[in-house]
Amino acid sequence: MAPPLPGPLTHLAPLLGHYGYWAVAAVVFVEDFGIPAPGETILIAAGIYAGAGRLNIVVVAVLAFVAAVAGDNVGYLIGRSGGRPFVHRWGRYVFLTPDRFHRAEEFFARNGGKIVTVARFIEGLRQVNGIIAGTSGMRWRRFLAFNALGAALWVGLWVTLAYQAGTHITALYDEVTRYQLYALITLGVVAAALIGRHLLRRQHQT
Repeated sequence: MAPPLPGPLTHLAPLLGHYGYWAVAAVVFVEDFGIPAPGETILIAAGIYAGAGRLNIVVVAVLAFVAAVAGDNVGYLIGRSGGRPFVHRWGRYVFLTPDRFHRAEEFFARNGGKIVTVARFIEGLRQVNGIIAGTSGMRWRRFLAFNALGAALWVGLWVTLAYQAGTHITALYDEVTRYQLYALITLGVVAAALIGRHLLRRQHQT
């Protein structure tokens, strides 16, 4: 039986339950050429499942790595062949406005190849990394090398952390349940204090 996934990962349980490894590969793949998809989230969820014995961690890691590299290369091909006109025309459908694209391209140009590696860890830049590399004219072999390194680091980090969490999922849930009431009380007190301070300020202003 699969472990319960915490918080925002819960909605991915049916997807992983029905499609398993292919869900991980497909979601990571499409996210990496600009389509809004929870690639990083499903990778973490799959790592937790693997830690609980539901999936094979090696297969999860290999498929996620291949999908990440392949997805970014599709993005690179889109950027290289379609260029800026393509991005400006269709980018808004994946929340990539001309202004956002321009800022990302400037950032990319300043930092060169190393940004391809760390872009994997930056939300927003991860999804358009390949496209920007293509439009900026970066050589494909150079992009591929940095991209593969970034994918290996990204997959390795999240799979390892999630796998460790999955192997201790029962203990983690016990701790969360134990302190959940105290956390809610604390949040309630903080919220009340902020509201009270806001009301006092309004009284002083009037």
